[in-house]
Amino acid sequence: MDEDLPLIGFGLPVSGAWATPAAMVHVARRAEELGYASLWTFQRVLSPVAEESGDEASARPPSDRPADHPSYLAVHDAVLPLAYIAGHTSRIGLGTATLCAPFTAPALLAKAMASLDQLSGGRLTVGLGMGWMRAEYAAAGIPFERRGARMEEYLRALVALWTEDPVRFDGEFYTVPLSRTGPAPVQSPHPPVLVGAAAPAALRRAGRLAQGWIGSADTDPVRAADSIALVREGAREAGRRPDELRFVVRVVPDLTASDPGRRTAYRGTAEQLHDDLVRLRRSGVTEVILDLNFSPHVVSPGVTPDEATSYADEVLLALAHR
Repeated sequence: MDEDLPLIGFGLPVSGAWATPAAMVHVARRAEELGYASLWTFQRVLSPVAEESGDEASARPPSDRPADHPSYLAVHDAVLPLAYIAGHTSRIGLGTATLCAPFTAPALLAKAMASLDQLSGGRLTVGLGMGWMRAEYAAAGIPFERRGARMEEYLRALVALWTEDPVRFDGEFYTVPLSRTGPAPVQSPHPPVLVGAAAPAALRRAGRLAQGWIGSADTDPVRAADSIALVREGAREAGRRPDELRFVVRVVPDLTASDPGRRTAYRGTAEQLHDDLVRLRRSGVTEVILDLNFSPHVVSPGVTPDEATSYADEVLLALAHR
């Protein structure tokens, strides 16, 4: 294994035509066979039809992809595919990158995640974010305002639900009457929680309250290093150890058979993509998610499920740890 590389995970097929049960099982088993560290899903509740304008329709997504990007048009639930794949794998980690936490009450999410941690034998990482699309907040029945304060309280409530027995939580946004909520997660004290964030206050929150950070798609090494510094700063301010945190970045690889010449990051031969991942590791990134759910080779109109899966096989083999 190349120690200069971060841990490498892979996006489970959850978006578009290739996201079939058979493709999920195929990709999951192949990734586990090749030594990948983890499999990941993401959440997209809906893709609004453009009948509104400005921020009435949506905020700008962290990756600057429009709300009607092909990756968002048909996306499976983020949790159920992981439960399905847990029964077809035995070692590979499972994670969400990310779930929009406010859309589900903390008690309900804590129950679902504890159950999934049990079903997978303690392989779960819970990646959470605030979400950015106003239309999804409207559909979930949650106010878009004060998202940061709501998220902060949510994280505290979630940990309480996993670690206190019985538990009571009285907050501004969430209340849990004195209750027992078992079964407990397999992992102790609870599954790792990673927070998706881009704004400085949110990055510091990840350091104060979570076990790490998830960056937006295609974060470059310079931006990653800047964000990691803020997460570490938040951890130090809270009296926590920054060296124990995880730093995860999603990458959409564009694998080419030959050197494309003038190229952008994450587009090139296997060797060039390997070097890109090394640069991320040197910037402080501990884990990378190779996610083809956002790749034009997979989600563009006209790409068949077989073509998408064949490309995934190429990427899986080319970028497996050496």
